[in-house]
Amino acid sequence: DTFTKKSGKILDFSNADTTVDQYHRFHSDIELMKDLRMDAYRFSISWSRIFPNGTGEANPEGVKYYNSLIDALLAKGIKPYVTLYHWDLPQALEDRYEGWLSRKVVDDFERYAFTC
Repeated sequence: DTFTKKSGKILDFSNADTTVDQYHRFHSDIELMKDLRMDAYRFSISWSRIFPNGTGEANPEGVKYYNSLIDALLAKGIKPYVTLYHWDLPQALEDRYEGWLSRKVVDDFERYAFTC
């Protein structure tokens, strides 16, 4: 989040760079879900993780991560529900198009969605 890194925007300089850290903890998180008898889990696929610049070649490590997460959920009998967009527009597209104000971003979203 570039906003939180701008001087004077956040009084205590806090940010959300590391929150629940699902990226590193998803296996243990899924065990907890199973213990809680969850049968479904909704998560977002980060457009920025799949396409760091919003366009171009897909990041193979990002694709691998989500494939691993989905495979691990299915292995525990948990149905994955994916949200493709949850306020996570790549900063490069925000800068290039002024976000969703330009129709051009729709073509990039289409490619991202197709990749997912």
